[in-house]
Amino acid sequence: MASQISTSAGVPADWFDEELETRSADFDTLAFPVLPLRDTVIFPHMVAPLFVGRDRSIRAIEAALEASDGRLVVLTQQDEEIDDPEPEDLHEVGTEVTVARKLRMPDGSINVWVQGQRRVRVLQFEQAQPYLRATVTPVEETVEKGLSTDALMRAVLALFEKVVQLSRSIPEDAYVAAMNAEEPGDLADLIASLLELDVERRQEILEVADCTERLQRLSIMLASELDVLELESHIHSQVQQEVDRSQREYFLREQMRVIQNELGEGDPLLQEVAALKMQLMEANLPDEVREKAEKEISRLATMPASAPEVAVIRTYIDWLLELPWEGSTEDSLDIADAARVLEESHYGLPKAKERILEHIAVHRLAADKMKNPILCFVGPPGTGKTSLGKSIAEALGRKFVRVSLGGIRDEAEIRGHRRTYVGALPGRIIQTMRRAGSKNPVFMLDEIDKLGLDFRGDPASALLEVLDPEQNAAFSDHYLEVPFDLSQVMFITTANILDPIPDALEDRMEVIEFPGYMEDEKVLIAQKFLIPKQLEQNGLQALEFSEGALRALIRDYTHEAGVRNLDRQIAQICRKVALRVAEGKPTPKHIVKQSLARYLGPPRYGFLEQDQADQVGVATGLAWTEAGGDTLSIEVTVMPGKGQLILTGQLGEVMQESAQAALSYTRSRAEDLGIGDIDFDKVDLHVHVPEGAVPKDGPSAGVTIATALISALTGRVVNHDVAMTGEITLRGRVLAIGGLREKALAAHRAGLKTMLLPKTNRRDMSELPKGLRRRLNFVFVESMDQVLPVALGEDIDDSLVSRAMQ
Repeated sequence: MASQISTSAGVPADWFDEELETRSADFDTLAFPVLPLRDTVIFPHMVAPLFVGRDRSIRAIEAALEASDGRLVVLTQQDEEIDDPEPEDLHEVGTEVTVARKLRMPDGSINVWVQGQRRVRVLQFEQAQPYLRATVTPVEETVEKGLSTDALMRAVLALFEKVVQLSRSIPEDAYVAAMNAEEPGDLADLIASLLELDVERRQEILEVADCTERLQRLSIMLASELDVLELESHIHSQVQQEVDRSQREYFLREQMRVIQNELGEGDPLLQEVAALKMQLMEANLPDEVREKAEKEISRLATMPASAPEVAVIRTYIDWLLELPWEGSTEDSLDIADAARVLEESHYGLPKAKERILEHIAVHRLAADKMKNPILCFVGPPGTGKTSLGKSIAEALGRKFVRVSLGGIRDEAEIRGHRRTYVGALPGRIIQTMRRAGSKNPVFMLDEIDKLGLDFRGDPASALLEVLDPEQNAAFSDHYLEVPFDLSQVMFITTANILDPIPDALEDRMEVIEFPGYMEDEKVLIAQKFLIPKQLEQNGLQALEFSEGALRALIRDYTHEAGVRNLDRQIAQICRKVALRVAEGKPTPKHIVKQSLARYLGPPRYGFLEQDQADQVGVATGLAWTEAGGDTLSIEVTVMPGKGQLILTGQLGEVMQESAQAALSYTRSRAEDLGIGDIDFDKVDLHVHVPEGAVPKDGPSAGVTIATALISALTGRVVNHDVAMTGEITLRGRVLAIGGLREKALAAHRAGLKTMLLPKTNRRDMSELPKGLRRRLNFVFVESMDQVLPVALGEDIDDSLVSRAMQ
């Protein structure tokens, strides 16, 4: 069905030809054809075009034109969605209009211009077909003349002036026409027809007969419209400023580009792209990497310089171009020279040095089939693990890089972040390879036993690919997105202990243990390495340390398996001597044992001062710690009680079980030991290990606890210069222990002369230095029957025995 549509708001009649300047005659009631309007309201004295398409509407216009005056009534629909409105669908108040012009369109619809005459109210509808016809009566308008009405007209005009200034749809001449409106009603109708009001508010104005009230309602609508227009103007101003700024920048950049082209400089971004393409041509990259780089450079060339992704792509291309994909250093294959370098830089460490020389030898014989080893240096702090890595790089003629893994808990630290994240970068492996500048450096992963684990992933698992020769030829970093070859890298990891390292990771590494140093070795290291280094660092020319001073430093001022603290003590002495030199005071040329207290204060340790006499119930054991070996004094006392075994000294579960086993063995052999008369239900045995703040655990103290128990119960003293270690069974057998070298060194540092150890550990004696084997008397035992004759003296304290038997 054809629809009737109006297309514009009304305008004053005096804006058009004079033929529209007609007024219909007054009447009381009269019947007119009715033209329903879908979405507009016609005000009196206004002219508006109407497009008419509905059949009844067309017939209504034709009926009006057949009459001599061409008048009809226009009524607005209550619901514009109704295509064929009935009388009840129309508002009661409308406008009498005169049809001025008519134009028939090709589609059968007509276009007419109508001029509003007066407000009318429908009394009744006379017919609905073939067109609507209704009897109407004019609406009488009331006007109150006076100052208040004049003031209201001025206020409405002032508001309308501001609306005209801000509105884009109202012409400027509309304000002139409003100024010339003399009557309040005409002014209200004129402004209402020009404002962008919805149909409901237009109909509301049309239905108000009181002109003053009409102006008041219109002033409210004008104020609301003005607020909206001011907000639109503010928003438009902001948008326009931003657009103007962007256009200005664009024009300036275009002018700059043209000027640069005229000067032969060109666009900086294009110059950068050209430079990257040149670098790509010169770089020696694998095909897959080259293809990836070309793709990213092509993306960069198509982006505007201000795009935020330009920096991301530029950084990524830099990483691709600067990584050592193919560049490598030539290995030094002179075995004699490598051995010389290793000997000059480090004392001892025969296993590690021998392994490096084996690597060089295999490289000379089968370089194309050899895989780089994954070494793991394990030992106490200060034994030279990290510094040996630098010496290995020097011996092989390779570059040396180091990454500390201590405290790393995020897998992305190893594999990198994906480029979707802001500030993404490759992981530490790729970053360090870029810093190395070659694809075959000596790469040290320090403190691998200090790796953490949390919700961000497991870095140790990420290292499985790095440290696996079968996989690291195509290492995948999340940032690079292309495989990187790590197969030619010599990885060296360091750790203090192996326990925290996952089994799968430990299985990929060749473990080389770094044992602690003997006193003689520390003296040689100090004379050959530490003292010359500190003299050079502190600017001293000649300062000698006597051997006695060095031994006193080692025994009384350090307590370690390595030489780090020894180096600090020597450095402290050198600084104090340097201070005297700077002050112009007399300076010593020789550092002797007696002068140490003046520079370092009183001795901090005293291995030879403790347990100088044989005692009952006190035995010396040996323990292994992360810092090397240490002595362990175990004390037992017997007292009247209820048969309890009291254990103190912060002992672990395994050590407590060893004490229980030692007591069970002692009670089972009471007759053989001469303590059969003791009623164990009436005595308490208290086992204490001094330094209670330090946790202790392990089974190797079983022999020592059993010896101290038997000594306390029998009253026989324990030889103070005997140390012992070994796990005990209920039948008195002595089982093998670990950490033999560290424990033997601890016994030597403590000034002990004899060391009891399980016979099954005889095979480990080759690990001990010859000097240590000469200085200590090693006694291998299989059972407690062989321990007691060596550990216990013949002297018996009868008072203690009688007290225990009471």
